[in-house]
Amino acid sequence: MRLDLRLIAEMIPPGARVLDIGCGDGALLEHLTREKGADARGIEIDMAQATAAVAQGLAVIHGDADNDLAFYPDGAFDYVVLSRTIHAVEKPREVLRQMLRIGRHAIVSFPNFGHWEVRMKLLLTGRMPMTETWGRPWHETPNIHPCTLLDFFDLCATDGYTVERWLAVDERGLKAPWERSIRLANLFGEQALFQLRRAG
Repeated sequence: MRLDLRLIAEMIPPGARVLDIGCGDGALLEHLTREKGADARGIEIDMAQATAAVAQGLAVIHGDADNDLAFYPDGAFDYVVLSRTIHAVEKPREVLRQMLRIGRHAIVSFPNFGHWEVRMKLLLTGRMPMTETWGRPWHETPNIHPCTLLDFFDLCATDGYTVERWLAVDERGLKAPWERSIRLANLFGEQALFQLRRAG
């Protein structure tokens, strides 16, 4: 399983009701169902991936995070997951609002555009950077809204979400040891994971 999915799985307790938005081939769903006895369901915009997940016996529907989350009832899930997708949706703020309407907790992972290597390549070359995490040229990437850890913390504060847990990691899975310094984590973390809930 991809690194961020392994870390997300660690955040979810056994038996939880989970919705994985942009679930791809269902790797996280399969793991949560098998290893944690979760009631795990998925939504995937890519029909081929959704079909492959259903063929494995997973509860996945074809759908779009920007438009289809509104059809789920309030509080339907314990955890709603959005892994490496928030930067690719059309309305990230609305998607996050819907996630915390239909779920008690939201878990979001994304590549950190504030990483030092991204900054350095943009500064030195004057071109959109390609790194291990940002591995496609700009004209092929799904990224519409790249953001940094600092950007995401600001959005959570603006919209009144409580950050329950967060971490910054590199592609090899080493957790950034700067949890007391968000600015250092923003500089050295290649990708970020946040667990959120509504305040109050």
